[in-house]
Amino acid sequence: MRVFLTGATGFIGSRIVPELLAAGHQVLGLTRSDAGAAALAAQGAEAHRGTLEDLESLRAGADAADAVIHTAFDHDFSNFVANCEKDGRVIAAMGEALKGTGRPLLITSGTGMGNAVPGQPADEDVFAREHPNPRMISEQTGQALLEAGVDVRVVRLPQVHDTAKQGLITPYIANAREKGLAAYVSEGANRWPAAHVLDVARLYVLALDRGEKGARYNAVAEEGIAAREIAEVVGAGLNIPVRSLTSEEAGQHFGWLNIFMGLDMLASSAKTRARLGWEPVGPGLIEDLKRMDYSAA
Repeated sequence: MRVFLTGATGFIGSRIVPELLAAGHQVLGLTRSDAGAAALAAQGAEAHRGTLEDLESLRAGADAADAVIHTAFDHDFSNFVANCEKDGRVIAAMGEALKGTGRPLLITSGTGMGNAVPGQPADEDVFAREHPNPRMISEQTGQALLEAGVDVRVVRLPQVHDTAKQGLITPYIANAREKGLAAYVSEGANRWPAAHVLDVARLYVLALDRGEKGARYNAVAEEGIAAREIAEVVGAGLNIPVRSLTSEEAGQHFGWLNIFMGLDMLASSAKTRARLGWEPVGPGLIEDLKRMDYSAA
């Protein structure tokens, strides 16, 4: 298949490109720059010029492909709600181009969208339509397209990591460096799921090749790592103190990041593994955090 891939030069997308090519697919990668086009060409992919703000460029990319994998997202979390709304518009535009074609659209969400019972792992078969996280806009838009006949599939992400980036933990590390304190909320018992970026990239391709219309897949290698354990590793890496904050202190300390810091985001991938034959093999989150270079800001 010829696959239109948004985020093709990004953290996850750039790892999906070689996986798609190795599986025998062609890749049409979205990029806004000459440097991005050159990076795609070096990998053996074709560049499609456009941006998330230019919906016509996205429709054209979807029109030119047999399938779409959407991984691009504006990760300015200080403007999170607006960026989630933008993602909804992006998904709707590409979905409109695919209506009546039977061609699949893989979109990206977060594992929390499958969490219906606090303290229980998020589940692939749960679609918490009224989840308060604005990221739900992506799945709500995808669901509307699914109900209109589009082959929509969802990959839900945890904290995706290597030794350079770790999802929300990357801005957490920046905050700890700035404040001179690796903090956690209360006892730090709340847990965050995680997966290595190469395992996540393989899952997207499996969801394309083996996935089913309307299915949701959790890209989870580790169901939950306690916030205190993460803080202790970061504190050791930065050589700074580690301590608990009250919820009141956390709001001032973490800023926008505080909306995530106390969340217990346990998530399972048991159904994903059974349905797609996905077995993550990459290093765990704590291992990558221990191996990263903390001298680089």
